[in-house]
Amino acid sequence: MSTIRPRRSVLYMPGSNARALEKARTLDADALILDLEDAVSPDAKELARKQVCEAVVAGGFGHREIAIRVNGLDTPWGKDDIQAAAAAKPDAILVPKISSAAMIHEVEGLLEKAGAASHTRLWAMMETPVGILRALEVAGASKRLAVLVMGTNDIAKELHATHVPGRQPLIGSLSMCLLAARAHGLVILDGVYNDIKDDAGFRAECVQGMQMGFDGKTLIHPSQVEPCNEVFSPSPAELDMARRIIAAFDEAKAQGKGVATVDGRMIENLHVENAKRAVAMAEAIGARKAG
Repeated sequence: MSTIRPRRSVLYMPGSNARALEKARTLDADALILDLEDAVSPDAKELARKQVCEAVVAGGFGHREIAIRVNGLDTPWGKDDIQAAAAAKPDAILVPKISSAAMIHEVEGLLEKAGAASHTRLWAMMETPVGILRALEVAGASKRLAVLVMGTNDIAKELHATHVPGRQPLIGSLSMCLLAARAHGLVILDGVYNDIKDDAGFRAECVQGMQMGFDGKTLIHPSQVEPCNEVFSPSPAELDMARRIIAAFDEAKAQGKGVATVDGRMIENLHVENAKRAVAMAEAIGARKAG
């Protein structure tokens, strides 16, 4: 649990906007995705690649985990993006529209050929029907793969679905990828919320994602960082209960018992594991703030 890395808030930043890249160094997001794909027009792709890679090499992002989202392998820019991104040595390279284990293997080969650092992990966008249906295969395809990222806008488009409160049309896709991520011990990030002025709707979707089991959420605006961090952080009440559960179970074990009770509730190993995860997350967040 001590190696847990908070990824509550993961903010997309357009790679073609030099001012945005500079501002990214001051934001309280756990991670930043410096984007070469959707946020960049075709005529600005090469400029964005140059700016993003230079920014990553320059550093200065502090505790923030840095991922570069490249263009798809089927575009004129994708393979060159991967080569340049690998040379910049970010924490991760995010590849869009992953649809199979074979695509993961292809990307992995390109990274190895480009001399990617061992610490540079692979993140996979889950945003196509075939990709969702093969989520388990994708999640187990590579030891370099660390994170699945839901591309909910693309999923909705491909399904001909409507964005509605509660996201009922997308629950099946979200759940399949969650299961695949947990089966292979990966982190999984929820998709973006499009209306940056709808604070209540955004918070509700953060709560839904947290309750479903997502580790955090991808964001499109700095104003979304603070409420996202709050929702995906253990609350003081949750931490108090977690510590009481751990203490009660330790005491029960010392007495030769396999279960304990807290506030009338029976506590078993599974409750203790959840409690320890919450405490470890809070400690990791605290260490980040102290740093």
